[in-house]
Amino acid sequence: MTVTQLSAREFFRAAYENRYTWNQNFPGYTADVTYKYDDKVFTAKVHIKADLKAEVLDVEDEQAKQAIHNQAWEIAIHRVRRAFEDTHSANTFSYGATADSGEVEILVGGKSDGDKYKVRNNEVSHVHRLIHGTFVTINTFSSHNTGEGYLSHTYDSVYHDPKTGEQKGGRSEFTDEYEQVGQYFILNRRQIRTETAGKISTQEFIFSNIQLLEPVAA
Repeated sequence: MTVTQLSAREFFRAAYENRYTWNQNFPGYTADVTYKYDDKVFTAKVHIKADLKAEVLDVEDEQAKQAIHNQAWEIAIHRVRRAFEDTHSANTFSYGATADSGEVEILVGGKSDGDKYKVRNNEVSHVHRLIHGTFVTINTFSSHNTGEGYLSHTYDSVYHDPKTGEQKGGRSEFTDEYEQVGQYFILNRRQIRTETAGKISTQEFIFSNIQLLEPVAA
């Protein structure tokens, strides 16, 4: 009997398509935000529209406003549903090492040559990508299964110079929590602990009173 091994491309595609995303009917939402940065606390309101553009209101501090806007943008951009071929048509994929845990390395060639991923239990557990001239490495330690795909729960990120390999900035640890609003899972808390030169700073974003917007009539 011949066993047909799944191609690296199809193996990675399955994990890519297992990510939780919002569907095309997502109407957007509003939320109250509490932003804690070390010993400082700010409050604001955020609107994320159906086109996933974010607006931050009712906060005067510009740094706090920018920090909240950055998180709102991050939240939305990772819930966009993009077809695998739209993202990876110019890439090739091959198998790398398999760890004792069963985590499988996927090496990327083609347009994104040098990028690599790891897949565990049909989830992308490791990302190493060149983004805007910097290597971003993300390890996911635990996740939520929504029944319609997975959401990362705890993970870290670190940046490196692609030429020298030198670390840029500190290592950040993330904890994300979600709640179901209507048929959609929406982030209601993100904590970020960043260690830089032995010092740890903590940011926390708490989203409450999350309400879906009314769908726009066609």
